[in-house]
Amino acid sequence: MDLTEEILALKQARNAVILAHNYQMGEIQDLADYVGDSLGLAYHAKATTAEVIVFCGVHFMAETAKIINPGKIVVLPDADAGCSLEQSCPAADLEAYLKANAPKNYYVIAYINCSGAVKALCDVICTSGNAVKIVNQAPPERPILFVPDANLGAWVMAQTGRQMDLWQGSCYVHLEFTRDSINRIKAEYPQALVVAHPECTHAVRLLADEVCSTEKMIGFCRNAPVRDIIVVTESGMLHRLRKECPGKNLIAGPTERCACADCRYMKLNTLQKLRDCLANLAPRVEMEESLRVRAEAPLLRMLEQSR
Repeated sequence: MDLTEEILALKQARNAVILAHNYQMGEIQDLADYVGDSLGLAYHAKATTAEVIVFCGVHFMAETAKIINPGKIVVLPDADAGCSLEQSCPAADLEAYLKANAPKNYYVIAYINCSGAVKALCDVICTSGNAVKIVNQAPPERPILFVPDANLGAWVMAQTGRQMDLWQGSCYVHLEFTRDSINRIKAEYPQALVVAHPECTHAVRLLADEVCSTEKMIGFCRNAPVRDIIVVTESGMLHRLRKECPGKNLIAGPTERCACADCRYMKLNTLQKLRDCLANLAPRVEMEESLRVRAEAPLLRMLEQSR
């Protein structure tokens, strides 16, 4: 039995569902029951009837699945698969900031790329796919603190016209794209359109014909009136786009140092680790119940407001 067959057999034996983020390596995406962005994955994690959720992504994603599925076993292939955005906003720092600024009575919106402890301090969660909708529903009388991604927050402010205070966090992968690196690839493909993730810097977003979440990139690429499309996000997205948009020439946006951008955390997951976590039901995500309950409320609020 090869590794793929073993994974599928273990999945059936464990009554498991395999969820994979768009940034996972192609061979993992091809085995998953569902591949998507953070919003789609959250909906599927909430809806699944499986007893075991195998989350092929990074830790905050598996933790999110556990928050809304306290009775299920949630595992991820590599416990060290973290996130620079999550690391940029420690819960203790956010709590101290909110206490120091208590008179402002912030309405706190947290990008889903954060820890469960940070989610527990917030009013509502958002993803790149629904951030504009979530911000538009925020109470108009309260100032907003948007954490942790300042680039996404700045883009949302431009889309909504709503002023927000921004936590100065960032995704290290999307910071690697620069105006010069994108202009160079545009010079090679002068007829190409550019689609970029809102975690990119303002300078890069200005060069894009469309700024959107990974899930919305599929519709943009499929319907684009040109064949050449430069995709400015983590390289794993190209695998799914090439499957779903076979008539397009999808070009990885380059960085200053390489032809594409790989997330070192996303790429920690492998088929062997996927097999092992199904066999051993570990590494397992656990949360203290009172923290889980506090983190669940803003997540459920997001899911309700996103419908």
